[in-house]
Amino acid sequence: MTKRKSLNDITYRETGLQKVPISMIVLGAFQPRQYFDSEKIDDLATTIKKHGILEPLIVRWIPESNKYELIAGERRYRAAKEAQLDSVPIIVKELTDVEALEVALLDNIQREDLNPLEETLGILQLLEIRLGESSQQNVVSLLYKLHNEQKKKSTHNVVGKSQQDVINTVFNELGQIKVKSFIQHRLPLLTLPEDILEPLKKGKIAYTKAKVIAKIKNLSQRNTLLEQAISQNLSLTQIKNKINLLQPSGEKIKPTLKQKGSELFKRLNSSQIWEHPQKQTQLDKLLQQLEALLEEEK
Repeated sequence: MTKRKSLNDITYRETGLQKVPISMIVLGAFQPRQYFDSEKIDDLATTIKKHGILEPLIVRWIPESNKYELIAGERRYRAAKEAQLDSVPIIVKELTDVEALEVALLDNIQREDLNPLEETLGILQLLEIRLGESSQQNVVSLLYKLHNEQKKKSTHNVVGKSQQDVINTVFNELGQIKVKSFIQHRLPLLTLPEDILEPLKKGKIAYTKAKVIAKIKNLSQRNTLLEQAISQNLSLTQIKNKINLLQPSGEKIKPTLKQKGSELFKRLNSSQIWEHPQKQTQLDKLLQQLEALLEEEK
C-alpha cells in the first residue's frame, strides 16, 4: 500500500522560519477549506493571545504584488487577525500552482480540517491542474468514463493511460481515499440539493447521511428529517427507518449488499452452524469464495 505523503515529504526549496507583518500576507487561491466555524476561530484567537502562534504559516512570495500568498494555515491566520497580532511566523516555500494546491490539501487533510465536500472539490481542483483540463466538469466526466471502463461497460478505452497514471498518482500521494470509492461515494455529493449541501459544508452532518436524506423528493419532509438528523444526531439506520415510514408501500429503501453482509455475519457469529459436522465442507467452500473475492481487491 502506498504511504500517504506528508508535509515533511515535500522538499520544495524554502527559507527558514521568520516573522513578517500580518498585513503582508494575502489569502491564497488554493484554499480547499470553504467554511470556517466562527466559534472555533474565536477559541483559537483566545489561545493565540496567550501563547502566540505555535506553528508557522506556509506562504509563497508573489513578486508582482510584493506580498506573501497564504498556502496553509488560514485558520491560524484568521485567528491571528482577530487577536490583533501585528506579525506572524511564516515559512516561505517556492511553489508552483500545482505544488501550492498539494500543500494546502495535505495540510488540511492531515489535520482532518476538511469536510467531505471540501475535500472532494479540492481533489478535483488538483486533478484539473495535473491533467491540464479546462474545467472541473471535464475531470468529473473523465473519472466517470474511467469508472465505466473498469466496469467493462465501455468497448474501447476512452481514458488514455497517461491520464489514468496521473489520476492514480494523485490518489496514491494523498493516500486518503481510493479512486473507485471517490467516484462512487464522493462525486454524487456535487449533485446534492442546496438545502442538503449547506449543512454538509458546515460539517453539521455526515455525507453518508446527507446522501440518503437527499433521496426524499418532498422538500418539507426532507427539511424536517434533516433538522431531526442534526439536532438528535440520528444514526444512518434511524434515518433510513424514518424514510421508509414516509415511502408508499413497495417503495421501501432496500438494504445494500454491505448491510446485508454485515447483518449476516452478525447472525453467523452467534449461530451454532459452525459446530455441525455435516455443514463443514459447505462452509469451507463459501469461505474460500469470499477469500478469493477479497484477494481480487488487493
